[in-house]
Amino acid sequence: MSLLIRNGMKFRLKTILAFLIALLFAVPAASADDAFVAQADKDAREAVHDMEKDTEDAAHKLDPKDIIFEHLGDGYGWEVPFDHHHRIPLPVIVWASDGLHVFSSGRVTGGQTYRDGNLEFRIAGHDSPFKGKVVEVLPDGKEVKPAFDFSVTKNVCGVFISAILVLGLMFWLAGFYRRNGLKAPRKGLGAVESMLVFIYDTVIKSTLGKKAPKFAPYLLSVFFFIFAMNLLGLIVIFPGGANLTGNIAVTLVLAVITFLVTNLFGNKHYWKEIFWPDVPIWLKFPIPIMQFIEVFGIFTKPAALTVRLFANIMGGHMIVLVLTLLIFIFAAVSPAAGGGATVISVLFSVFMLLIDVLVSFIQAYVFTMLSTIFISLAQEEHAHDEAHAAEPAAHGAEAKTQTA
Repeated sequence: MSLLIRNGMKFRLKTILAFLIALLFAVPAASADDAFVAQADKDAREAVHDMEKDTEDAAHKLDPKDIIFEHLGDGYGWEVPFDHHHRIPLPVIVWASDGLHVFSSGRVTGGQTYRDGNLEFRIAGHDSPFKGKVVEVLPDGKEVKPAFDFSVTKNVCGVFISAILVLGLMFWLAGFYRRNGLKAPRKGLGAVESMLVFIYDTVIKSTLGKKAPKFAPYLLSVFFFIFAMNLLGLIVIFPGGANLTGNIAVTLVLAVITFLVTNLFGNKHYWKEIFWPDVPIWLKFPIPIMQFIEVFGIFTKPAALTVRLFANIMGGHMIVLVLTLLIFIFAAVSPAAGGGATVISVLFSVFMLLIDVLVSFIQAYVFTMLSTIFISLAQEEHAHDEAHAAEPAAHGAEAKTQTA
């Protein structure tokens, strides 16, 4: 009996000892499991954070197309140099569903929504069909474009600045001649006067002859206006930076003015050559082949003026922007590639800007020259008409000779 009791106590002691040993091994294992779970949770959190960061980086990833067209396009504010988060506000003037609304563009910059009276306004985002335009926001969130938008955008303000600059230069030059008679101006004003004389003598007077004084005010104004807009477009900071002549709407308006001047002041010989040209009869009747060609030519001339000026100025600005963006594109590949691209891009950008200064003058000169040629074609006198016009003068001279 005592032996059984003794053996039972030994069994119990062994069981308790085994349980204690198992407990000693189980506690570190449980701690190890807890540490593993904590490390796994930490890794998961870091992975989520990295994914969110990658998503944010992708959202702000360099998009050359958007950057180029943002700088070449119009806007409701003027960019502050080296700061893409702030803009110089300009007036927003829209005629919405309940009437006229006027407010600062600073109230709708950066995706903000502004309530003016009973309506809300904002600038449409990239996913909107009215991208970059001020829109009216309906209660259900739908965007509606106002009936009329008279806002003073960056391009509109740039046109005003260019016009004021040209008027200031011309009034300054006229005032100098009023004060000093025929004395030639010097320095900057002398350069303006030399350019004016060059355009008048070599382009306007040599083409239009005795009718040059009649059309010189318009032709000289359009030359200096285009030249001023071209040069202001090459300046990065305010009041420059507006891509005026790289905007086809601006060049179209200038070409339409030339079209109106050409056709409204065209003489009867000009219109005769359009509707009844001196060609074989079968080319103009019964099928008006030549009339169709001549009428079509009336509209191709302003179209050529529009596209020529727009394409050349737009191309020059785009080349400079692409060269600048190459720095950031190569820097994303490696620092060494970014450093090499920086040196090359800066050198080529400076070279292209110098070329663009020359192109600014050439394009203003070409537009003025073509406008002068188109106007002169509408003012050309027929040889038969000139002979009739010369007859009275010849008879008068003959009468004076006989009297003498």
